[in-house]
Amino acid sequence: MLWNTLLLALRSIRRNLLRSFLTILGIVIGVAAVVTMVTVGNGATRAVQAQISSLGSNLLQIRPGQRLGPGMGSSGAPGFTLADLEAIATQVGGIAATAPEVRGAVTVVAEGRNWSTTVTGTTNDYLRTNNWQLASGRPFGEDELAAGRAVCLLGATVQRELFGAGSHPEAVLGAQLRVKGFSCEVIGTLAAKGQAAMGLDQDDTVWLPLKTAQRRVTGRTTVNTLLVSLRDDADTARVKRDITQLLRERRKLAEADDDNFNVLDTRQIAETLSGTTRLMTSLLGAVAAVSLLVGGIGIMNIMLVSVTERTREIGIRLAIGALEREVLLQFLIESVVLSALGGLVGIVLATGASIGISELMGVPYEFQPGINGLAFAFSAAIGVVFGYFPARRAAQLDPIEALRHE
Repeated sequence: MLWNTLLLALRSIRRNLLRSFLTILGIVIGVAAVVTMVTVGNGATRAVQAQISSLGSNLLQIRPGQRLGPGMGSSGAPGFTLADLEAIATQVGGIAATAPEVRGAVTVVAEGRNWSTTVTGTTNDYLRTNNWQLASGRPFGEDELAAGRAVCLLGATVQRELFGAGSHPEAVLGAQLRVKGFSCEVIGTLAAKGQAAMGLDQDDTVWLPLKTAQRRVTGRTTVNTLLVSLRDDADTARVKRDITQLLRERRKLAEADDDNFNVLDTRQIAETLSGTTRLMTSLLGAVAAVSLLVGGIGIMNIMLVSVTERTREIGIRLAIGALEREVLLQFLIESVVLSALGGLVGIVLATGASIGISELMGVPYEFQPGINGLAFAFSAAIGVVFGYFPARRAAQLDPIEALRHE
């Protein structure tokens, strides 16, 4: 009986293909919108997590200043010294590596080309704290760091802009790079890392030994940022608390004074940004889901019209012995088939749209079986909910009155 009822429902749908298509259009749009929003949103969340983790695993960034957010500045707070970094490395437990960082915006010149970039003065531990790898060459030598010699490491973007897109990392070793009035020898190139959060190109950088950058670029002996990489088993909250207490003592802050530095945890930043992205994805998905309800109302409307059009047919079936539940099941199956078909078409469209939007936004695409299955089940459930009333109305028709209907 169920098979015959299904065949009757499919035959009825096929008789009015255009109307059936227009009926499921709301379901198609709703399912496609929901699946696309959630899939692309999840991809954006993973992209944010990957970008934050590329800054360094389990990393703390310590900067002078009393406020965070847009326009963050030091507010006259003094910078740090290498002695501060040494004290953190030796007096605080759970630390894997530490590195200083000073930055300056400069224009670099090589082989007749120039490029505006950021110079980073640091030590070799910067490779470890920020998850950098060398593409060619070598890191700074101990004598080069101690004497502040004119040697440098190039990021992938700077290499491409100065030496050409096809230049091999090995080919630029030994080249002379002019940086703010002095020349430095290229001793290594950095493996590409891509963009970080907020669209920052991490590869657009030139590394110098810390003392070289301080003397010849920034003109200051202080350090802008202290980078502290923690061991995997370290208690981040405890380490942050110990660092804060140590720096307060070294910076001679009274108990009533506010901290004139900030300790930023990249893991917390990643969790915050990921949580925000997931929340926005949920909100957009919820808004898109409203169109599913609109599609359900459309199905109910068309099914009511169908019951009116087929009143005489229903009367004949009831008169020759069809049971009410058989008539109800026939119309309910029609409704479910329509909505489920709309769900399938919506999933196919959503897959294509998700791939295209992910490529356009530069975020990873991954098929989400959970959300696709849930969207399909929800579309079928809409067919049951919004199709029951028309089906019940058809099943309760009086056969005599139905046969009189013109």
